[in-house]
Amino acid sequence: MPFETVLPARGPAATTLARTAGLLVDLPVELGVHGWKLADRPGRDLSRVRALRREDLDALAVAAHGYEGPLVVGVLGPLSLAAELYLARGDRVLADQGAVRDVADSLAVGLGDHLAALARAVPGASARVLVHEPLLAAVLAGALPTFSGHATLRSVPGPVTAERLRAVLEAAREAGATQAVVHVGASWTGLAAVRAAGADAVALEVGGFDERGWERIAETVESGLGLWAQLPSPARSSCAGVTWWGRPTSSSVPWRRVGLPAAGLDAAVLLAGDPQPGAGPDDARSALAGLVRAAELVAERAQA
Repeated sequence: MPFETVLPARGPAATTLARTAGLLVDLPVELGVHGWKLADRPGRDLSRVRALRREDLDALAVAAHGYEGPLVVGVLGPLSLAAELYLARGDRVLADQGAVRDVADSLAVGLGDHLAALARAVPGASARVLVHEPLLAAVLAGALPTFSGHATLRSVPGPVTAERLRAVLEAAREAGATQAVVHVGASWTGLAAVRAAGADAVALEVGGFDERGWERIAETVESGLGLWAQLPSPARSSCAGVTWWGRPTSSSVPWRRVGLPAAGLDAAVLLAGDPQPGAGPDDARSALAGLVRAAELVAERAQA
């Protein structure tokens, strides 16, 4: 599926964190010494973030002229956003549960506005929102350090986590998204919260999962959620170059080992692994081409 691109090499205003923080309504942000933080009023940093987003929408409107079909829209989730943003004067937003609620509600409104702008830019697109929560496991476990580094922030209970996620997912659907997916990273500990939040599917980095982890995935799939499997980054060899052939087995073999029907693989979505530091456009194109080949192999095994 085509997707909104993120080009972080353009600077701090182009990262996923900045792009998502720029969606917040009535909660301006600015770039501080230690990273992005809430601000008292909109300033130059926020203007830069929003200018880049407008440029990207204009470029997408040209590139996708006449396109009809799915389009993946990625944003940082409310919990990970609260874990990475800082208060205007203080610790991480995650340290203030009232501020976490405000950020989640503000993101829900801002995401709805962005999806409306996307619909105007590409009228034939069917948005599928992918909410990235790479820090969800750490948030649930209370493993994130405070600003000083001498303590850890209090864990956020599962029901509260699900409520914050639900606000964003429901806003996405109300704005026209046909599917709302939550990416929980490389840990399965957030699966219960994702189910409770009402997600349509869950995305995970499946390469390092053991049998216990795959049993949790099986429970999630059997409960009705779809699976978006992020495959490991391709192996490299000085002789053979990039090697893709082992990647499909990281999803198809464990899938069948835990008793899930092979035919169910046909409904799974595969995601490319995170790019390596310094990766350029050619690396991205190679990763996508390899992902297509991996998906073809998985589809073949689903019919076997």
